Amino acid sequence: MGAIEQHLDELDIHSYVYAPMQLDAFQALADPTRRHLVEALRGGEKQVGDLVAQAGIQQSGVSRHLRILHDAGFVTVRPDGQRRLYALRPEPFRELEAWLDQYRDLWEARLDRFGTALAKRQQARRAAKERESK
Repeated sequence: MGAIEQHLDELDIHSYVYAPMQLDAFQALADPTRRHLVEALRGGEKQVGDLVAQAGIQQSGVSRHLRILHDAGFVTVRPDGQRRLYALRPEPFRELEAWLDQYRDLWEARLDRFGTALAKRQQARRAAKERESK
């Protein structure tokens, strides 16, 4: 067995199988133009021409971004005569939500602490104003 094969045997394959899927989704949505196209598609199927008008970039750019979203699994394409209609797929968004759910407790706890600190501060200000008005 060569050094490369031995190294591959020692690797934790699960981390390499699942990590790229997560990165692909985040990379696909990292671009502001692609996020804008996703927003535009929230209302349902649209053809490229409609998306060009909303995105404010040339058709070739919109087509390139749609291809990236399609390759990442976010968008479907349905031929309709001469037109191609693009729509969002819900599955990748559910996968992102499931991934984010792992961290929800983390930020909710921080938001709860922030809310408590803010309430205490507002209460202290009201108490100070009441003392000043007496």
